[in-house]
Amino acid sequence: MPSGLRKAYAERLKSGRLKDDPAQTQALERLSALETRLGRRGLFGGRPDVRGIYLWGPPGRGKSMLMDLFFACAPEPKKTRAHFHAFMARVHDLIRQWREGDAGERRRVFGRHRGDDPIGPVADLIASEARLLCFDELQVTDIADAMILGRLFEALFAKKVVLAVTSNREPGELYKDGINRQLFIPFIDLIRARCEVVEVAGPRDWRVDRFGVSRVWYAPSDDMGRRIAFDHLWEDLRGEEPEEPTVLKVDGRRVVIDRTVGGMARSSFEALCARPLGPHDYLALAERFHTLFLEDVPALDESRYGEARRFVTLIDALYEAKVRLVTLAEAMPEALYPKGQGAFEFERTVSRLNQMSRPDWLKSD
Repeated sequence: MPSGLRKAYAERLKSGRLKDDPAQTQALERLSALETRLGRRGLFGGRPDVRGIYLWGPPGRGKSMLMDLFFACAPEPKKTRAHFHAFMARVHDLIRQWREGDAGERRRVFGRHRGDDPIGPVADLIASEARLLCFDELQVTDIADAMILGRLFEALFAKKVVLAVTSNREPGELYKDGINRQLFIPFIDLIRARCEVVEVAGPRDWRVDRFGVSRVWYAPSDDMGRRIAFDHLWEDLRGEEPEEPTVLKVDGRRVVIDRTVGGMARSSFEALCARPLGPHDYLALAERFHTLFLEDVPALDESRYGEARRFVTLIDALYEAKVRLVTLAEAMPEALYPKGQGAFEFERTVSRLNQMSRPDWLKSD
């Protein structure tokens, strides 16, 4: 029986939605083999032990696209697809619920209540929800994540959970130079033992190629053709991956970005600059996402000076982090805030916005 994944990939090549890339072939074949293994059943219908996959390589090589297709075709009804950052946020929340909950609350969430160690109950809950975990952009920069991962995935693998993951780093480079990294090494060993490691490193960055033929500043916003083009670029770049909200935890607060796909976020000027957000919020956003689609940016006057100041702070954070910015605005950068308090300082933001629209900026990693 032909692989559903190979068939889906071939259909997209034929329709022109994808272009042939030999660098993706090995990953496609290994994912197809995993698809086949997941369809098998063990003795007496039980779950067999299945080795997962770890796709790694530079950004824009199609790893997330391949993972999208694999997830859609995988013959496993109990499966989860998420960005790794979102998964770890949930893990920390579950650990907090176990530690802070009374017996009744523990029973309600986890189905049990005894014990002090949260890792077992958390792993049991995750394994009951999904046999196949598909994650995008596995990266570890937080010591709290590093200390949890080894024990958590040891427990998950013991329950025959299968991991399929993408990353920009080879497993041995994860949490490189991190605090107490020696305590993280068992997780790297687990990944190598329980996942086939496959590099996806072709010469073409498809995401950058797409930016190379698209504008990234769309104005004015009442031009429906430009709004349609803005929407089309978003849909094109996100592919078939579903949108989901992302929660950024900043100084004990929760900042919710409603529309996100992997390393891309989409938000309005109102949501980011009309609310009382500050530098730490924008820095967290810039650290979490490589691309921001910002829509409905208005032309501003002095009566909206506070919003103009937040916009300046947002652009500064994006600029320093080399985030790609796609903007739907009422005016070109030079006409966004031409006069009023702070207009002179706003000229630096205009310069940065123009620089962020240049091809050399968009092609940078």
